Amino acid sequence: MANSENVIWDEQVLPFELRKPDCRGRIVRLDRTVNDILSQHNYPAGVESLVSEMVIVTALLGSMIEPKWKLSLQVQTDGPVRMIATDFIAPENIEQRAMIRAYASFDEERLTDAPPFEQLGKGYFAVIIDQGKGATPYKALAALEGSSIAEAAEAYFAASEQIATKLVVEHGETQLAGGETGWRAAGVMIQHLPKSLKEAGGDPSEEKQQREHSRRADEDWSRVNILLETVEHLELIGPFVSPPDLIWRLFHEEDAAVYEPLKVMFGCTCSEDKVRNSLSIYGSKDIEKMTTDEGVVTADCQFCNAHYELAPETVGKEAG
Repeated sequence: MANSENVIWDEQVLPFELRKPDCRGRIVRLDRTVNDILSQHNYPAGVESLVSEMVIVTALLGSMIEPKWKLSLQVQTDGPVRMIATDFIAPENIEQRAMIRAYASFDEERLTDAPPFEQLGKGYFAVIIDQGKGATPYKALAALEGSSIAEAAEAYFAASEQIATKLVVEHGETQLAGGETGWRAAGVMIQHLPKSLKEAGGDPSEEKQQREHSRRADEDWSRVNILLETVEHLELIGPFVSPPDLIWRLFHEEDAAVYEPLKVMFGCTCSEDKVRNSLSIYGSKDIEKMTTDEGVVTADCQFCNAHYELAPETVGKEAG
């Protein structure tokens, strides 16, 4: 049974630093958030598994963006699961909760009994960062490589950001109180941010010193990866080991430090006003084509399944 300390750490992203090897990291456990997201839909178990993993990766990456920014991740493929999309909306300050939402698009008749990641096929992993009104969104694509969404994210960082990154994500269905089933999901990410030779007190023009610095950095990164690979499934998804205790178990010899956690919850930003705004570019003829036999214009949110019904005369360019 989970103790109160571990319950406190659920639905939070905990940043940490490993000062000895110059690494930063995040650890997260999002049972309630993942189940709230999945409850908006009726996905097969394999699709739920992919969405769960994508949500954890999104939380790990999204917790690094600035306040009020939005991080969107997308996986698009030619496989049975055509797309998975997630959004992470950062709060204005650490006292508020970040929001995550997600949905998947798939061809049910094409799904097989193969492992979930094999349902994706060939495609790409996309990262979009929206910095707010007036700023051009940052967009980057990387081939969907590896054997998991976590490995695809690692490949993105290697190709687009040139930052050595390692992610471990654990998730799965479990028996809950009352006989119901639910998902547990958690993950940890580390990134190697080696100091420059100048910061380390060296002279970049000295080739021998540069090689020695690179060698030490490589050894540090390899050692931290080996330590991270020792994490066990139940240690990560809980509920018996809190995230701070797990960081200490794994990296107690690496001068680890933890920082203020960021609270996370499922949330959607859709609204009737946003639907009206999206329809404002259409003329009356287009609105007429969108009008149902019942005399309304409808819209559905793919993230939360909210359903909107609007009077046609109140939407579009000519709406008063």
